[in-house]
Formats: sequence, C-alpha cells, structure tokens
Amino acid sequence: MAGQGGLTKLDVDVLSTEQQEKLRAFKVKTRIDNESYLRSHPEVEVLIGNFLRDVLLKRPSDIREFAADHFTNPDLQVVTGSNVEGKNDED
Repeated sequence: MAGQGGLTKLDVDVLSTEQQEKLRAFKVKTRIDNESYLRSHPEVEVLIGNFLRDVLLKRPSDIREFAADHFTNPDLQVVTGSNVEGKNDED
C-alpha cells in the first residue's frame, strides 16, 4: 500500500462506522484549529511565501541546505516583520 514519496493510502473500510465518524470529527476539528492558528499568526504566511519566492527565484540544487540557510538567517525576523506590516496595510 505504499505510495509515492512514502505516503500510504489509508484503508478506512477497516474502521467501524463509529471509528470513521470519530476520525472525520478529528479531521474537522484539526482543520478548524489550524485555520484559527494561521489567522492569528499572519507571519506564517509571510515566512512561507518568502521562502517559496526565494526557492523559485534562486532554484537551489540542495533544497535542504537552502532551507536551513533561509530559516537560520539572522535577519529573517526583520524581513518577516516588515513584510507582515506591509501585508496588514494591504488588508
């Protein structure tokens, strides 16, 4: 049952109806909690957006090293902070 990239396809038919409902409720709650968190932390969208922009512009050969360098940049907080402020001005 292994898929590409180590992902597996879940066979929910092995779960009882009650287990399937609990799983569905858990997924819904998790999604709501995640959306709430992201709305209260706009810097996450800025961090990810800046990273993706840099990846697409620079197209690094070693993405892991690039990501490590990107997220350990001492100026990251300054860049992120100014971008969050600019994003809030647009809203």
